[in-house]
Amino acid sequence: MNICFICTGNTCRSPLAEGILKSKHLEGVSVRSAGLYATDGGPISTQSKFILEENGMPITSTSRRFSERDLQWADHVLTMTASHRDTLRQVYPHGAQKIVTLKEFVGASEYDVQDPYGGNLDVYQDTFDELSEQIDVLARKLMGEQ
Repeated sequence: MNICFICTGNTCRSPLAEGILKSKHLEGVSVRSAGLYATDGGPISTQSKFILEENGMPITSTSRRFSERDLQWADHVLTMTASHRDTLRQVYPHGAQKIVTLKEFVGASEYDVQDPYGGNLDVYQDTFDELSEQIDVLARKLMGEQ
């Protein structure tokens, strides 16, 4: 099972989500992240890196832009917002069935994960906590699918 998390720049939310899910070491689950408008090789945010380090989670320290190759690799493309989902579905209509928001996939009633970009460490911590809750549900769901 291949999971690709998507946010805007692949510097805040999607690297956090990637690290959280990777830290669960789910058998048969591979994880990566990318951004809709990311710069390949740019650094992830200092706050995201700090939070992942503090929690002993894997860090992918550079950003990358989502591509057709990611779409082909992924079984599920999980976006941070409905806007990300809708944009990807427009660009990649042939993969629309596998592109949903993270919260939509886990059955949450609201689909967007707050964007901590530009916020202080507390804002990033709130986003990390929000993602951790959703990814706990995701992990249980993925293990049930296998």
